[in-house]
Amino acid sequence: MVKKNDRSFLRVVKPEVDFTIKDEPQHEDLHQHAANNLDQYISAGNLLKDEDESFYVYQISMGMHMQTGIIAAVSIEEYDGSLIKRHEFTRPEKEDDRTMHIDITGANTGPVFLTFRNNGGFKHQLSDIISREKDISFKAEDDTVHSIWKVKDAALINGIRSYFKTLDCLYIADGHHRAASASRIQKTRSNNNPYHNGNESYNYFLATIFPHDQVQILAYNRLVKDLGGLSEEQFLNAIESKFQVKNLSKREVPNKKLNFTMYFIDQWYALEVKPEIISDDSALALDAAILQEHILGPILKITDPRTDNRIDFVGGSRGLEELEHRCKSNAKVAFALYPVSIDDLLRVSDDDKVMPPKSTWFEPKLRSGLVVRLLD
Repeated sequence: MVKKNDRSFLRVVKPEVDFTIKDEPQHEDLHQHAANNLDQYISAGNLLKDEDESFYVYQISMGMHMQTGIIAAVSIEEYDGSLIKRHEFTRPEKEDDRTMHIDITGANTGPVFLTFRNNGGFKHQLSDIISREKDISFKAEDDTVHSIWKVKDAALINGIRSYFKTLDCLYIADGHHRAASASRIQKTRSNNNPYHNGNESYNYFLATIFPHDQVQILAYNRLVKDLGGLSEEQFLNAIESKFQVKNLSKREVPNKKLNFTMYFIDQWYALEVKPEIISDDSALALDAAILQEHILGPILKITDPRTDNRIDFVGGSRGLEELEHRCKSNAKVAFALYPVSIDDLLRVSDDDKVMPPKSTWFEPKLRSGLVVRLLD
């Protein structure tokens, strides 16, 4: 992608793309390269500094799906106080890397994806804005259309602020590491600033906020490279103790919760969870958790899917054909999951629970580089 487009913003958010594995700089040096690339973007006029205090309305269309939200700075104090709710653990090494990236580039180069329970009032706030001419609009290579309206009118800004003050909380949909890293930067910079007053730019992070009923979640499927020492017959017998298993005549996606489809030895199977293993816990009742607790862990011996290199994850947008292809090359078995609902995500967050890793695949994807927020 970068070879085709040397202005690709990957050169900032993933600066390793400018190097081969042999000559890739490490740690601070790598992120200094990202900072240099960001400076070049600005000096070349690819990014223009907006002198006005603004919100930005951001709309993404993909086929018949459309979601409209805002790009804004969000309070780290509210994040630390759990008014911005989470549903995932972060990995220390990834959080360290993101913290270093923010610190050295001096910028939020990618937004945190937030959502909120839509009560209908948000659409009213934006109706006048989106009737105007767009400031940015383009179709990306994946046929998604991205549009931005700049909101600089004081009355409109105050209306949006007032609306969000009526909400009990926000929820992280995607970007837990970016949010956690921004919080760490805030602690470091405030401790090192004898004149800290809470209004500095490092007290906020860049976010894109969409109403919950416009968020689209696809399945996040699983591939496993081997059977953990079991024979094929032993594997199928073990699954049948917890699931109703039947052969399928063709590939099928699961059509409801608590159902999976599995590709194994050139055959698709339907797996339905037996009632006795269904939990009342909001997190343990998720399909990804059931798969982990009753197949991946005890049968296939994958105790930590975050670190085990025997498991891989495939976004639902790539289809069942990708699962078949991988099973014919470098995997033994594939599991297709029913997508997590946005209501499930909000419920787990409200219960202060944690979802299994790689539970949600959001489409369409936000574009980094449309709005970048520089820190003082």
